[in-house]
Amino acid sequence: MLYIVGLGLGDERDITVRGLDAVRRCAKVYMEAYTSLLSLGLDPSALSNLEKLYGKEITVADREMVEERAEQVLREAADADVAFLVVGDPFGATTHTDLVVRAKNMGVEVKVIHNASVMNAVGVCGLQLYRYGETISIPFFTETWRPDSFYEKIQNNRRLGLHTLCLLDIRVKEPTLESLCRGKKVYEPPRFMTVNTAISQLLEVEELHGGSAYGADSLCIGVARLGSDDHKIVAGPMKKLLDVDFGPPLHCLIIVGETHPVEEEMLEFYMIKT
Repeated sequence: MLYIVGLGLGDERDITVRGLDAVRRCAKVYMEAYTSLLSLGLDPSALSNLEKLYGKEITVADREMVEERAEQVLREAADADVAFLVVGDPFGATTHTDLVVRAKNMGVEVKVIHNASVMNAVGVCGLQLYRYGETISIPFFTETWRPDSFYEKIQNNRRLGLHTLCLLDIRVKEPTLESLCRGKKVYEPPRFMTVNTAISQLLEVEELHGGSAYGADSLCIGVARLGSDDHKIVAGPMKKLLDVDFGPPLHCLIIVGETHPVEEEMLEFYMIKT
């Protein structure tokens, strides 16, 4: 059996009771650590905290392992119970459908144990979940790569009066371009996009397209460390959020669409003071 277990958003204690029961009876436990993070990678003690609570040794599965050696995990799951831990919900912000498809094609039974994800936890800011449009991802710009395919999606959401959840790039164990050219991988230091960087890039794209999808005065909500006790939520115009220190990662951004009076009441609690 392959168990795909959601861990929630905060720390090792956010696993569900059902998820914890599954992990404790598994012969092998992997933790996916490239689409999102708990405090893994930010706090050196994070992995040992998980292992202590779960009572299991955990193998961290980076992108290369999942993409290139998934067959190994599935072969193990064909003979014993194996857990694959995912931050948030297994089918939340980033799906793991490919792993499920491979498992089923190999005749491996799969059981999914759900948990909270960014996709529903953003309700804490007061915007109603059914008033969101398509979610987008914003990658880090480089000197030679400045993708803006998300622009049209934001524009469509805004035309419909819908909010847009922007998931911000994290780069964990990414090989440098130079090392790939040399054939020997050297990895970049981990990077986590801030609300401030996301807004700067969004304004650059708007200036390029000029489609009035949003602007410096557009109402947005910056969210940091969603699901943690020290989460931070600040609402205000893009230009004012640029100067807010949201603190450590992970961050996300919401571009606000048309608002209901109840949403507006809730947003007042988070509105930046001018």
